[in-house]
Amino acid sequence: MINHGLGDWIHRRRVRMADRPALFSTAGDLTYGELASRIDRLAQALAERGVRPGDRVAYLGENAPSVLECLFAAGSLGAVFVPLNTRLAPPELAFQLQDSGARTLVCSAELGRQGLVSCPDTPVERVLIVGEETVPAELEDLADEQLGAEVSARPVLEAYEPVLASGADERPQVPVAQEDLAVILYTSGTTGRPKGAMLSHGNLHWNALNVITDYDITSRDVALMISPLFHVAALSQGTLPVLLKGGAVILETRFDPGRALRLIREHGVTNMSGVPTTYQMLCEHPDWESTDLSSLRTLTCGGSAVPARVLDAYENRGMAFTMGYGLTETAPGATMLPPSHSRAKQGSAGLPHFHTDVRVVRPDGERCAPGEVGEILVQGPHVVSGYWNRPDATAAALDETGEGTWLHTGDMGRLDDEGFLYVTDRLKDMIISGGENIYPAQVEQEIAQLDAVAAVAVIGVEDDRWGEVPRAVVVVREGHEITAEEIIEHLQGRLARYKIPKSVVFVEEMPRTASGKIRKPALRELHA
Repeated sequence: MINHGLGDWIHRRRVRMADRPALFSTAGDLTYGELASRIDRLAQALAERGVRPGDRVAYLGENAPSVLECLFAAGSLGAVFVPLNTRLAPPELAFQLQDSGARTLVCSAELGRQGLVSCPDTPVERVLIVGEETVPAELEDLADEQLGAEVSARPVLEAYEPVLASGADERPQVPVAQEDLAVILYTSGTTGRPKGAMLSHGNLHWNALNVITDYDITSRDVALMISPLFHVAALSQGTLPVLLKGGAVILETRFDPGRALRLIREHGVTNMSGVPTTYQMLCEHPDWESTDLSSLRTLTCGGSAVPARVLDAYENRGMAFTMGYGLTETAPGATMLPPSHSRAKQGSAGLPHFHTDVRVVRPDGERCAPGEVGEILVQGPHVVSGYWNRPDATAAALDETGEGTWLHTGDMGRLDDEGFLYVTDRLKDMIISGGENIYPAQVEQEIAQLDAVAAVAVIGVEDDRWGEVPRAVVVVREGHEITAEEIIEHLQGRLARYKIPKSVVFVEEMPRTASGKIRKPALRELHA
């Protein structure tokens, strides 16, 4: 066995179950045999184009088989997969391309413009366009306009399918170890710049084993994946464990509740994951009552607590939710709450995963007593080794002790006397909106660039649909004028739309500490 990582998974499934369905999507359905062949061809084609072990291959696009083909092909070559959030603005994408050092970008045709305008001043040398047999002329023209008409001055543009077809249908013979880097996933940074969490093949392998063990994943499972694969929960918690076990995954490019209900009925979906908004929209759809949901057995939810009315709607249909807690740095699972405890332990994030340890500690590092609030620490073979190009952040997050390496999550919580975790506070001031993490510092930095703004703070406010949405609290500089509309317009194109505040409150002054720092808790009390 030369490849001990993800790159060998689908090949080994082909040997065992070549004719079984692996992926269903609007782009076409694939058996394990067909998927394995496409992965091998893509890997060989990328190798012919210079991709070597350790090289980064970035991907920008909605859910499609090509996302997983690129992940596994990169893994076959010992290269590193870098999924990019499709909702980011070009400057945000450019930072991640530059920081990761990706020389190859695979991009959907729909997001081709967004991808190309992010490439200047990055190491990208080649862009593969998914969804077209040839590169659209408008993208070639855009590349000339953005990056220079001289071929040597801009990335080579190629269509994905012809590139894949050009590769030999042979398994690459590249040694890959469990500790080798597999994926760089960028997390929004509390200081405004995202950090690239380094997930090894071993991290993803052990997380998948945790999911298979605690959720009883079988080869007969069918998972409906409506969340984007650039999120670690959808990729590592929802998709990879099912493929490792030999089940099937339905990839949806976007969430439509009516279509989701049809897919559940037609494919006998057993597993589904989402955020509270997802499940609320499903149970409020006109087809909810008439749709056969008897195949569903695992409903996982993250991001925020599920409203009681939504819990009731699913329990009335004989279903219960599995809650959990995790983060990108734990690949991502840390705890899970079994459905049997969803009412008795309501509000809890559950017990540590099978191959995971969780503790809550005081500021001096001593363990907290049951019920005492402290910082949540996580240990296990799925915990990241650090952040890409950020030794300072790595040193701050990982604590080497005589009992192994513990990840400081920055989240506060408590353990009850049975070991169930309750998360009591968010990671600093993070806002979770529809399952998306928003760090106020990044938004504040953009607003602060306006001459009329003397001070700004961004807080989360409750929202019936998204759980939370950002609100900007602004002090206007003396002698200046500015409107809420002007502030929001300034952010358009600079930030992903979900990060842009939905409202702006103008105040005379900010509540501050003795050292001059804005007191966010007081601000939330006043303006949330």
